[in-house]
Amino acid sequence: MLNEFKKFALKGNVVDMAVGIIIGGAFGTIVKSFVADIIMPPIGLMLGGVDFTDMFVVLRAGIENPGPYVALADAQAAGAVTLNYGVFITNTISFIIVAFAVFWLVKGMNSLRTKEEPAPVTTKDCPHCCTSIPLAAKRCPACTSELS
Repeated sequence: MLNEFKKFALKGNVVDMAVGIIIGGAFGTIVKSFVADIIMPPIGLMLGGVDFTDMFVVLRAGIENPGPYVALADAQAAGAVTLNYGVFITNTISFIIVAFAVFWLVKGMNSLRTKEEPAPVTTKDCPHCCTSIPLAAKRCPACTSELS
């Protein structure tokens, strides 16, 4: 059983998948930072100084501090139940960027693949019995019909 596991774990596809998952996790972290720290601040500034991380709705106030809460961190510290739609917007933009990057990666990989040319035609069908015969044949070997 140990040898079978070793064969499975050391297959090229499994190792490639593991590397892809690790790089994908790192890429996700970079994209999350890019969206949260580079994309969203200018968008928030254009919308009148809105900070998307602090866009939330209080569903139930906290026990220790009933609010109002200026920031999401204040609401969470007070134990309030919140609907964090600003964080959702940020994560949606992150997903769109990752999906777009993966699309271009796959498109690039597909363009690098060599396109196989179709094999040259070397046979034809007999018009009488529909048997596959060589192109140069003058008579069908199956039905012995003469071919033009």
